[in-house]
Amino acid sequence: MKFENIYIEDEIKSLKKTKSILSRIKYKNIIFCDKYTEIFNPKNQNFRIQKINPNIILAKKYGKFILKTPPKFNIGFKYNYYFSHMLNCVYDCKYCFLQGMFNSANFLVFVNYEDFFKEIDCILTKNPNKKICFFSGYDCDSLALEKITNFLNSFLTFFEQRKNAFLEVRTKSTNIEVFKKIKPINNVIIAYSLNPEEIIQKYEQKTPTFAKRLESLHLLQSLGWRVGIRFDPIFVSHNNVNIYNRFVENIFLKINPNTLHSVTIGEFRMPNNFLNKILKIRTNDSLEFLELHNNKLKKKESYSLFKKKLRTFVSARKIYEN
Repeated sequence: MKFENIYIEDEIKSLKKTKSILSRIKYKNIIFCDKYTEIFNPKNQNFRIQKINPNIILAKKYGKFILKTPPKFNIGFKYNYYFSHMLNCVYDCKYCFLQGMFNSANFLVFVNYEDFFKEIDCILTKNPNKKICFFSGYDCDSLALEKITNFLNSFLTFFEQRKNAFLEVRTKSTNIEVFKKIKPINNVIIAYSLNPEEIIQKYEQKTPTFAKRLESLHLLQSLGWRVGIRFDPIFVSHNNVNIYNRFVENIFLKINPNTLHSVTIGEFRMPNNFLNKILKIRTNDSLEFLELHNNKLKKKESYSLFKKKLRTFVSARKIYEN
């Protein structure tokens, strides 16, 4: 990936981390700025226009670094938090809430990982005997820009040294080289978002195919990594329930359900204010979005059939609904 512009905050331009990231990026121009908010998310920006050719911003994060997850965001841990080492995603899923949250499609990469670590350690210190899960990939894809950010090189080492802290790396990316080079870490879970290829072609633009994601998941499991599957969102309906049935069967031809860490299921959901914003900038997809948003009740029976099919392969205790 080559960027037209890289924006860098003045405060971090001399940091070792900043220089390291720059050495791995192809770019045309460097532009320095005082604060990233000058570039990222002003009201007059248009997400869809920027998405055609996004730039990258290197910045220092302030405020809260680690946040509590929504109540149903759970894979078996009582205590759950999430963090965002970057904002926005290289992929272009039609249903992505980020386009309803931000005006900017530029990639905002934070370089002050040590501040994330301090806040995680603070949470762990307050809860010394509790298992706590920290989720990455909430406001971005965890792995899609790994070759640029080196996010995992830092975070895997950190979590390996803290046995009561668990890290979930959520992704659609097949960029798994970092996991091939090191021994599996027991408190790290690599979770893949999966959908049938028909759904990927319709809704998940610029993402790896189902076959490529499944192959990466299979390889990680065979190497001994703990892996999870995220059916979130799923778009099962009476029109495609057979597609989803074959999809589940194909997954468990390659994935061992006995060593699978967890499975989550979630329907498409979108806050109304995000939906209204997306409808204004994705005019060609408006009817499609309204159908997704309004037909939830009609899909209950199909959703139940999908869960029933899934339970023929995976123990119910490993399945969580978001």
